[in-house]
Amino acid sequence: MKKLILLAIPFCLMGCYNQERNCADFKTGNFLFEQEINGQKHTSTFVRTDKYEIETYNGKTDTASIRWVNDCEYILQKLNPKNMAEKKAVQMKILSTNENGYTFEYSIVGDSNKQKGEIKKIR
Repeated sequence: MKKLILLAIPFCLMGCYNQERNCADFKTGNFLFEQEINGQKHTSTFVRTDKYEIETYNGKTDTASIRWVNDCEYILQKLNPKNMAEKKAVQMKILSTNENGYTFEYSIVGDSNKQKGEIKKIR
């Protein structure tokens, strides 16, 4: 019986831990996203308003509509898709926040393959 109680304590403590999520702080603003692809660093910047997300990547600008599902989840849909892949909506979920940005996961709507990333708020 003692062993069961000792085993249960760590699980109880883990259940009490909640990551900070102040998602409202990131609904609008200017942001920076950096990722490494094939050993090279790629950077994109974007401006998020109440209705749109305007991204600049490799000198090209693209706009997507944004629809908030709840305080920490939203759907992006490109306004001018250039191919079938760009026509698919992207689901975004903010997992945790801090004063400088947030960690998120994203996937094509309906796809179980999720990717993770970090965004920095620059204004």
